[in-house]
Amino acid sequence: MNYYQQTTKETLDDLDSSPDGLTKQEAKKRLEKYGPNEIEEKKQIHPIKIFLSQFKSPIVWVLIVAMIITLVVHEYTDFFVIGAIVLLNAILGFIQEYKAEKAIKKLKDIVSLEAKVVRDGEEKEVKASQLVPGDIILLSTGSKVPADGRIIDSSNLETQEAALTGESTTVTKSLDKINQESQVADRTNMAFSGTTVTKGKAKAVVTETGMDTEIGQIASMIQENDGDMTPLQKKMKQVATKIGVISVLVGIVIFAVGVSFHQQGLTELLLTAIALAVAVIPEGLPAVITLSLSLGVQRMASKNALVRKLPSVETLGSASVVCSDKTGTLTHNEMTVKKIYANDEIIEVSGSGYKPEGEFEQDPENFKQLLLAGVVNNN
Repeated sequence: MNYYQQTTKETLDDLDSSPDGLTKQEAKKRLEKYGPNEIEEKKQIHPIKIFLSQFKSPIVWVLIVAMIITLVVHEYTDFFVIGAIVLLNAILGFIQEYKAEKAIKKLKDIVSLEAKVVRDGEEKEVKASQLVPGDIILLSTGSKVPADGRIIDSSNLETQEAALTGESTTVTKSLDKINQESQVADRTNMAFSGTTVTKGKAKAVVTETGMDTEIGQIASMIQENDGDMTPLQKKMKQVATKIGVISVLVGIVIFAVGVSFHQQGLTELLLTAIALAVAVIPEGLPAVITLSLSLGVQRMASKNALVRKLPSVETLGSASVVCSDKTGTLTHNEMTVKKIYANDEIIEVSGSGYKPEGEFEQDPENFKQLLLAGVVNNN
């Protein structure tokens, strides 16, 4: 339903809610009906699946075929050497991707968003996952919007919606209904999950939760996309195809030349042709590539950058231009006072971000009035 095309009263009536919020019992019933306010993971990645995914490379397929051939022709040394390389390649890739998955899961567990909500007419703090349609949420400067909602009361509210629209400038919100059908960026009477309040405060009635939110729909589309091949994967596929064709041609030519000169028996000729065809295949190539990518991942990990898939390192390395805005992307989106001008002097202030840590270069009693003004003018 397009709640942005309704008045605040119509929205509250449709959701069977009121400015006093839902009762605890009603919220519990709706939670059972709509489910938790969470982004679902449709694809649970199992360790076995991660391990098997290491064998998706076409060059590995060529090596597996080579293993089978060496086993058939009783070249056991080659069989074990190629097998060891294929297994080492798979283990290296598995360890790296499994570590990344575990790290990402830990991050998800750490980030447990709290929401201010009105329940039974009283303000309470609950886990964002417990929100349901009809809940009244309270938003203020610096808070993250926990669910999609129609704004029902507002005071100078502005939000940062770059996560949804890509637009870095803040959006000024209002209570007025919008008469025509609008895109997300133009729904100025709505607050969206995953966005941040940069100014003011507001009350909103939750209209959608979980996968029904705008951010949830984006997550759903991403999960349904299997992803394109990276430039390196495309090149490896081409190399594997060429190697496969060349090795087969080498085997056929050697066998044909041998038959035409009648130098050996057919069985010996066939074995020789197969041995030479296998010799064309560079067994160490997949392991070298995996090792190189793993080293790249380790270097990024030392800079606190998580890489989920090994080929992503090469994709990032292929980028020659990165287009980005600054605030909140290259910076923390945190304004910090570093210097104060008072009593004709500049006073240095230590500390950074929102942590209540730091010191003044001078006794704060000397400029207490200025600090008081700063506190009164901020929320």
